[in-house]
Amino acid sequence: MSPLAFMAEGEKAEIISLRPRLEGGGKCPDCMEHLKDMGLRPGKQIEMLTNSGGGPLLLKVDESRIALGRGMAMKIYVRRESL
Repeated sequence: MSPLAFMAEGEKAEIISLRPRLEGGGKCPDCMEHLKDMGLRPGKQIEMLTNSGGGPLLLKVDESRIALGRGMAMKIYVRRESL
């Protein structure tokens, strides 16, 4: 299990958990709902389309493309598919 931000372009994975936190360390319920509204929830299969090392990531979730900030991508844990 590793953060979504560490995936390589073209890699596929399953979302295992979402762990968004506020500055003080508490959970961020609005962040959780926003991620779920975008289709990012545990059990969902995703594909990394763009991860150039700086700026937002581009993911494929179902038939949608989603841009996600690198900070939030570090709070989403995935299980990568075995090759």
